[in-house]
Amino acid sequence: MGTDPEKDSARGLAQMEGYLLWNAEIAQARRRARRFTDQLPWLTTAQREDVERVYTADRAAASRAMLVRVSARAAELRAEYSERYRRLRARCVAAAVLASTAGGACTAWTYLAR
Repeated sequence: MGTDPEKDSARGLAQMEGYLLWNAEIAQARRRARRFTDQLPWLTTAQREDVERVYTADRAAASRAMLVRVSARAAELRAEYSERYRRLRARCVAAAVLASTAGGACTAWTYLAR
């Protein structure tokens, strides 16, 4: 069986977007690390590089943890709203069936009452 080109394209675009967003997050962490070490002029070059590396790694870990939490919450909300939609759709179908049955009964009653 073949694959769905639209789904493949959407998946590829989502992966590319994720890659670009993550790289932007890491670049932002590196800029913040540089600003932080700029406030510490007494550091040697090696110390500055170490502090920037540790700071960037810490920010990346914090960002990853936040993304995991957001992703988990999004999955919870998706499941919750899917269930709510399923129940609402079932109630609407039941109401439509009831309305059409009641309308048919009224028509039959009117016809029989003549």
